[in-house]
Amino acid sequence: MRSSPPRVRRELPRWGGSKLRYRIVQGLWEALAGTGGVASERRGALERVRLLLGDWMSLRARLADAEERMTGMLDELGLTALVTSIDGLSATGAAVILAETGDLTRFHSARAVVKHAGLNPAENTSATIAGRTRIARRGRPRLRAAAWRAVWGGMRHNQVLQGKHAHLTGRDSGRLNDGQARTACAAALLRWLHAVVTTRRAWDPRIASGAVPSRAGTAPARQAA
Repeated sequence: MRSSPPRVRRELPRWGGSKLRYRIVQGLWEALAGTGGVASERRGALERVRLLLGDWMSLRARLADAEERMTGMLDELGLTALVTSIDGLSATGAAVILAETGDLTRFHSARAVVKHAGLNPAENTSATIAGRTRIARRGRPRLRAAAWRAVWGGMRHNQVLQGKHAHLTGRDSGRLNDGQARTACAAALLRWLHAVVTTRRAWDPRIASGAVPSRAGTAPARQAA
């Protein structure tokens, strides 16, 4: 079936979709038209699918409402332009991180924020065996997760993060795997957030990449709009 039934296509916008997966539609139609199985159970199975889809729509609506309120709080605090000056970081992604950190000005340094997330390195050693350096994982796991997710989105649009990841995974000594490099990028993202929020100055990729030295007590050089 190369063409989709009109009713299926008309339903897409209601479920937040825009494209059809023809293989899935084909499989569903074949299952509905098939003569195998217990025919009397099909109505019940379809009813369960309808209920699951209803729950999914309800969760999406609640998530959208929560995101709207979180980003609205960023606007009220005057932080939206600052946090989104970091290339690749959305207002929602920043809001989720800040919901876990609270007021970033309460941290005396960016390093303290990274430690709060448990993304700081911790050397595991014993009397006889020297362990590998790993992240501490002693902070807030939801903050780690929020920073980690933000990096996955940010990597597509942030050239500084891309360069950092490429350097960490390609250097000759102490090379990191993909996951370790993304963890380091997540820590960098938290440091950038602390800088822009506490100094009230927008992110500058030149400083973040080390191309331009940072002045003591300042972060990005350009003023937020």
